[in-house]
Amino acid sequence: MKFMKTDDLKPGMRLAKPIYNKDGVLLYERNSALTSPGISSVKNFGLIGIYILEPAEPLPPFSREDQIFEQLQTVYMFKLRECVELIQKRKKLEPLHTFVNDIVKHYGRLDHRVNFNQNLRSGEDFMYKHSISMAILVTMMTAYLKYPAPKQLAMVTAALLYDIGYIYVPKPIMEKGSDELSAADRDLVQQSLERGLTSLAPYRNDYEYFPLALALMQNYVYADHPDKFALSNDKDIMGMINLLRVADQFDQMTAMNVGHEPVSEIAAMRSLKKDPKRYPTLYVSALAQCIHIVPHAANVDLSTGDTGIVLVENNIDFMRPIVLRLSDNTIYDLSQDDVYQKIQILDIMKTMDNRIAVDNETIKQFVPDPELKKMTQKMRSSLQNAAVKESAAKSAAAATGTIKKKAVLKKI
Repeated sequence: MKFMKTDDLKPGMRLAKPIYNKDGVLLYERNSALTSPGISSVKNFGLIGIYILEPAEPLPPFSREDQIFEQLQTVYMFKLRECVELIQKRKKLEPLHTFVNDIVKHYGRLDHRVNFNQNLRSGEDFMYKHSISMAILVTMMTAYLKYPAPKQLAMVTAALLYDIGYIYVPKPIMEKGSDELSAADRDLVQQSLERGLTSLAPYRNDYEYFPLALALMQNYVYADHPDKFALSNDKDIMGMINLLRVADQFDQMTAMNVGHEPVSEIAAMRSLKKDPKRYPTLYVSALAQCIHIVPHAANVDLSTGDTGIVLVENNIDFMRPIVLRLSDNTIYDLSQDDVYQKIQILDIMKTMDNRIAVDNETIKQFVPDPELKKMTQKMRSSLQNAAVKESAAKSAAAATGTIKKKAVLKKI
C-alpha cells in the first residue's frame, strides 16, 4: 500500500480504501481499479490523494465496523460543511440538532472499544476531519463517564464547532506544520478562532444546550489568553474542558496531517500521561476504555529488540497483554510483574495508512497448548472480574455523589 497524490493517479490503480459520497453511498469499493471518471471524482472531492494497492498486494483486513466508521466519517464531514455554510450565511442552524444526536446515537451507546481509524488531512479539510474525530471521541468518552444527556450534547457540539475559525486561516498557513508557524502565524490563527466564536454567538438561544457549548468553546479558545476573556473557574466546566483537551491532543498527534508525521496511539497516550495536570488521568483512562490502543492480533515492537503479536488484549492496562514473541514462539503474559520486568512493548507497528498492523493469519496457525489455554482463560477471568469491580466502584461513587448532592439541596 502506498499514498498517491491526486495529480499522480493513473487509470488502473487499485483502491486500498473505499470512497463514499456525501450520503454515505459507496462510490468505489476497495480493490476496484480507478478509471478516468473516477480520478476526476477524487479531484472534485478535494482529496489531496488516496491510498492505492501495489500491483500484487492483497486487500488488508477491513471489518464491517471499520467500514461503517469510515462511511460515517465521510457523511459527517459533509454534514458539518453544511452547518458551517449556514453559519457563514448567518442562516438558521436547523440541521445541527439532528447531526449531533446522530453522532451520539452511533457512538454514545457502545459496549466495546472501537478501532479509531485516522484519515489523511489537508489544509483545506483539516478543520472538518479534526472536528468530526473530536466529536466521536468526546461522545464515547462522555458516554463511558455517564455524563447526562444535556451535558453530552453540549460537549459534542463544542467539539464540532470550537475550531470553526480555521475557515478564516489562509491556506499557506494551514499547510504548514505546527513547528513551522511563526509568532505572526499563531497570532493570526488565534484571531481567526476568536472570529469563529463571534459567528456562533447568534445561535446561543437556538438549543437548550448551546449556551453551555458556547461557554466551553470560549474557555477553550481563550485558554492561553486570559487577558482577552474572563475564564471560568467552575470545576464542572474545567473538567469538561480537560476532557476536550485530551481528545483534541490525541487526535492531532495520531492524525496524518500535511506537514505533520503522526505518532502511534501508544506514543500519544504516553505523552498525555506525562502531563496529568493538563491531561488528567481520569480522561486519559476514559479514552483508553473507548478505543483500541493495543488490540488482539496487533504487531508490536518489543524491548528485547524483536517483534511480537498480541494474543489477548488487556482491558485494564493496554500495555500489558499476552504476547507471542516471534523470534522464539514463546508466550509472555505481561500482566505478570516478573514477566513485565523482563519484556515490555515499546510501540505498535502501523501500516502505510496508519492503521494498526494485525497478523490474524499467524495467530490462526498458532495452536495453543493446554497450559496456554489455562493461562489465557485465567487472565480473561481476572480482567473480567476487575472490570466488574471497576464498574461497581463507579456506580457506587456516582450514587454517593447523588446522595451528597440531594443532601446539600435539602440543606439549602
